[in-house]
Amino acid sequence: MQPILTINNLTKRFGPITAVKDLSFTIEKGNVYGILGPNGSGKSTTLGIVLNVVNRTSGDFSWFDGTETTHDALKRVGAIIERPNFYPYMTAVQNLELVCKIKGVDNSKVNETLEVVGLLERKDSKFRTFSLGMKQRLAIASALLNEPEILILDEPTNGLDPQGIHQIRQIIKKIASQGTTILLASHLLDEVEKVCSHVVILRKGESLYTGSVDGMQASHGFMTLESKDNGALQRELEAMNAFTSIKQEGDRLVAYLNKPMDAGALNEHLFSKGIALSHLEKRKESLEELFLEITQNN
Repeated sequence: MQPILTINNLTKRFGPITAVKDLSFTIEKGNVYGILGPNGSGKSTTLGIVLNVVNRTSGDFSWFDGTETTHDALKRVGAIIERPNFYPYMTAVQNLELVCKIKGVDNSKVNETLEVVGLLERKDSKFRTFSLGMKQRLAIASALLNEPEILILDEPTNGLDPQGIHQIRQIIKKIASQGTTILLASHLLDEVEKVCSHVVILRKGESLYTGSVDGMQASHGFMTLESKDNGALQRELEAMNAFTSIKQEGDRLVAYLNKPMDAGALNEHLFSKGIALSHLEKRKESLEELFLEITQNN
């Protein structure tokens, strides 16, 4: 796949605080990437560095094939990393035409981008009359005016009501379906799960997982088990070397599989070792459970 953005060992320190630590990942053309992590995990700092608004401490990054300067490469990038900032007394069209003038692009894309974000009918309405969700959609329209190869969004649904969140997510999917690569930062697991094909999970500036969302979900699941002697049960499970971890939760053990295993086969094996189970259930981990496991174990 063609690389859009390559980040190598990126680090950013603000005095004694390390906001981004030795971060590496590659954004490939045609995918929707999510940088997922709680507030303070380094998401916005990472975006600021690659957009040339924050200076890096060490490491490097390159856009596209690496032959262009960052300044020239960013002409092929659309980004929203702050709250929409338009003139309140101007209409949607007037604001976008001003953006075109600043970016040095033709006005011909104004109506098209307004249609993409569902604001064509409100093109002659003043910005001050827009709801927060509409303002955010107009910001996305402004970022699309230069026909970017990648669209970067920092917390695109932050502060929106459920309807506004749904509208923004549908727009992101629509833009991605037309071939634009998207990179969005979010602290919402639900957002990444519903919109993104790939994810980078950050905690305290470090990457805990980088890869496809499907790959993250491709665990072998886990078993919940109970017997009269859970101590003996746990010892036998540990001896099998088939589990990444085994935890006590209430009266039951939760054993996370490191390879495929049928519940019936496990039951037979344990019975042959003299352990009778009063409870056995095999489950697939949800993305939320996987996310919590990754972030808590690191």
